[in-house]
Amino acid sequence: MAAKKKVAKSAPVDPTAASAKAHRTPKRKGARTAGGKKGSPQVLAEASITAQEGLRERTEAGHRAAGRTPPSERTTARTSGPARIVDDSIRSWIGPITEDEKLLQAGSDRDDFTRTDPWRVMRITGEFIEGFDNLAHIDRGVSIFGSARTHPDDPQYQAAQEVARLLAEAGFAIITGAGPGIMEAANKGAKLAGGRSIGCNIELPFEQGANPYVDTLVNFRYFFVRKTMFIKYSNAFIIFPGGFGTLDEAFEALTLIQTGKIYQFPVIMFGRHYWAGLIRWLQSRVLGEAKIGPGDLDLMLLTDDPQEAAHAVIAAWESQKKKPS
Repeated sequence: MAAKKKVAKSAPVDPTAASAKAHRTPKRKGARTAGGKKGSPQVLAEASITAQEGLRERTEAGHRAAGRTPPSERTTARTSGPARIVDDSIRSWIGPITEDEKLLQAGSDRDDFTRTDPWRVMRITGEFIEGFDNLAHIDRGVSIFGSARTHPDDPQYQAAQEVARLLAEAGFAIITGAGPGIMEAANKGAKLAGGRSIGCNIELPFEQGANPYVDTLVNFRYFFVRKTMFIKYSNAFIIFPGGFGTLDEAFEALTLIQTGKIYQFPVIMFGRHYWAGLIRWLQSRVLGEAKIGPGDLDLMLLTDDPQEAAHAVIAAWESQKKKPS
């Protein structure tokens, strides 16, 4: 007779222990940067320096692609604005301090604040006046944004030049950040059509320089003053492939439209393939979690056709003219 197998009895389950295990707090791994690095003040400082180095390299690459020596390589002299002593322990590689940096830096003590920032308001006011004075004659303009690194042989460069040419022929002034790449292409298109070609340059830690197709150049120390000019004197934004600065302009315009500050203002995202990932994320995540409404996505127009982009701007301007005052 075969021996009976012994069946091992399992230990009784402790419901309290099982519940505690199920709700156990996961082990903290620490916050990570979007690039995958463990977050720390040192990583942030290094990333800030690397980001500024990258901006300089992209701007210089744009000038070289157009056959020019980058202004930052021609001179190290300051073009405007005084410098004062700040803590440069993690930024000694950077050039002279910009007015924006001085404004955004907290004062070392109360006396320092009362001696500097209130007086700086006068400079900010003067910069607004200069911008208004130079651009007041523009009754319809279009701001075109995109990467400074875009090569003249790039299809996006050629598309920016063409859309600017079409809009200039229709009587629109073309406004850019005055730099190389997409900005240069837009200013070139405006000039080829005999239209107004405007550049709103910004003071950076390195000399950015203006492209040679700008007719009216306005230099700004403060980003927020410059951004005001882009909005105030534009009837539309055309956003070509670009980086953080390009995204900043796009989302600022969208926010102003969403909050009722500007009306009938097309934000045209040029280059469907480039913007596809961003649009999918906005649809699936931001809209999916009701952080925006379905109508907010309709604030952006997507196209790969310069004629479509120009037509959208012209149609919106004509509609805006009909709006009761």
